[in-house]
Amino acid sequence: MAITDTASTGIPVTAATPVISVKPLVLPAPDRGRDLRVRISAPATGRDLPIVLLAHGFGSSLEGYGPLADYWAAHGFVVIQPTHLDSRTLGLAADDPRRPRMWRYRVEDMRCVLDHLDTLEAAVPGLAGRPDRSRVAVAGHSFGGQTAGVLLGLRVHDPETGVAEDLSDTRVRAGVLLATAGRGGRDLTPFAAENLPWLRNPDFAHMTAPALVVAGDRDDSALTVRGADWTADPYVLSPGEKSLLTLFGAEHFLGGISGYEVTETTDENPARVALVQQATWAYLRHALGVDSAAWTAARRALDGDHPLGRLESR
Repeated sequence: MAITDTASTGIPVTAATPVISVKPLVLPAPDRGRDLRVRISAPATGRDLPIVLLAHGFGSSLEGYGPLADYWAAHGFVVIQPTHLDSRTLGLAADDPRRPRMWRYRVEDMRCVLDHLDTLEAAVPGLAGRPDRSRVAVAGHSFGGQTAGVLLGLRVHDPETGVAEDLSDTRVRAGVLLATAGRGGRDLTPFAAENLPWLRNPDFAHMTAPALVVAGDRDDSALTVRGADWTADPYVLSPGEKSLLTLFGAEHFLGGISGYEVTETTDENPARVALVQQATWAYLRHALGVDSAAWTAARRALDGDHPLGRLESR
């Protein structure tokens, strides 16, 4: 395949192809109280396409994260985006009894998608038979990063039962965690400890699946008393094959990954977004066994004096 010029990042990527995107596809999900709405984006051509399940951040929806979903789809991935119950588009009441288990419903949404790949694939014109279901990854930003982490082995102490259950899924081979939460306990602000109980005691010791953690060195979250290094915890505290991409000058939205021209982005930077797009794409291809050339180039380019960030692996 053709390789585009990526002098600004040093990461070689394949040429983009047209994308087919279909929304909303509706899956029955009686236990969550609402049907699950899903968006699928895929390249118009190609076969043996790896799959990425993309979990949005708190309040977003299947409409979000175009800079990532569109890029990955244009470069050879089937991208599946569910709308989770915390989405502003669903308008759950503040006292809705499902809120304490919001984190768990998110994980079940992802399992629902995996359980219904036949249905979803058949609903997209021209997609049948083209995805490679042996190559499935999960990605998520912010709250979505925790969702992705749980499928990779992260354990969350259920605020209602107190049990930290293993909810990992063997169908998922690798993941990308973007600007997501770190250690709980005394590292949380009083607001986070009181209002976001799923952050109180995360256990990273069992998150053994391969993952790329992306953190901004100016992501000073209101959820922690520690500062920006908190979002590197999923790399620091988890075992196994992991990589950490630290973005210089990046705040929580990493230059603008959550959407095109969205007002929530406080550190708008197209070059930073391009790096996230290309580095995550290269990592996913590597981790899913498609091809490692771009990831090798990314590690080489980001191992020294790159102006946008630093990449380390173990």
